[in-house]
Amino acid sequence: MYQSSKPPGESPVSVIGAGIAGAWQALLFAQAGHAVTLHERSDAAMTESASHWAGGMLAPYCEAETSEPLIGRLGIRSLDLWRRHFPQTPFNGSLVVAHPRDRADFERFARLTASHRRLDASALGELEPSLEGRFRDGLFYADEGHVDPRRVLPELHARIRAAGGQIKFNSNADAGDLDGIVIDCRGLAARDAEPELRGVKGEMIMVETSEVELARPVRLIHPRWPLYVIPRGNNRFMLGATSIEAEDFGVSVRSALELLGAAYAVHPAFAEARIVEFGSGLRPAFPDNLPRIAINNDKIAVNGLYRHGFLLAPALAELTLAYVERGAIDNEVMQCV
Repeated sequence: MYQSSKPPGESPVSVIGAGIAGAWQALLFAQAGHAVTLHERSDAAMTESASHWAGGMLAPYCEAETSEPLIGRLGIRSLDLWRRHFPQTPFNGSLVVAHPRDRADFERFARLTASHRRLDASALGELEPSLEGRFRDGLFYADEGHVDPRRVLPELHARIRAAGGQIKFNSNADAGDLDGIVIDCRGLAARDAEPELRGVKGEMIMVETSEVELARPVRLIHPRWPLYVIPRGNNRFMLGATSIEAEDFGVSVRSALELLGAAYAVHPAFAEARIVEFGSGLRPAFPDNLPRIAINNDKIAVNGLYRHGFLLAPALAELTLAYVERGAIDNEVMQCV
């Protein structure tokens, strides 16, 4: 259990890293009455953060296809926290589709996931008119949602300030120089303390077209290049899905061709879309691809969110707060070091 000579709420809390993991930590601690300072080594644009390049999908049921049960448990809890703290979050569900040649992979996805409803071609067309006649059926995960990282992260920062917290950008803080409780959410930059961390590259392409309208993320099942098409508003869509075991930045020609080809397979109108942006981020991951809260008295490290940053960050922040205030331990996530 965390022990301090000061009453709960009086020990200062420093959070290092203002990406999605650190922002949720700072928000919940500030709202609980702690004196919080959030340190970020880059500027307020956050373009160096993996969060800047993320898809922002809140899809614990779909992720069950390839993830451990822990991801589902934490992800479902996070859905409740997103709804409570950001009631404007779009919870329009997720849609999974496939072409006939990939039928076996589609059925496998259906077997490995839960909380979905199978839609025939007519119901799918009613749900997403732009896809009418494109697919013979689909899987609809009605309880899932999505956020635009580049909009929600500044909003998180504003909420932190509104709750009394401070944010210091261009602050290359060192945990050893900070008093009170220190929560390290630096992601891949924390390899000085977490040598097991590795970077997993996720690539994205932003396109713009007025010929397609989608109300929710659409996943195209494919054996080589599964694709997410995520609506961003103002006729823009993010194309993504790559998870590459590499730590370089940028988007390869191969990935660009596959992402754009997959988008065309979802709807031919994407062939005429305007490419707005290419980019990639490095997600921090441990060997088991599971998140970890490492506790060393008043120094706490929250890391390894892998490709689930926006999905897991709220639940991990709630666990950290419960530990600091009540000594509560989640044995699947927390380690004392």
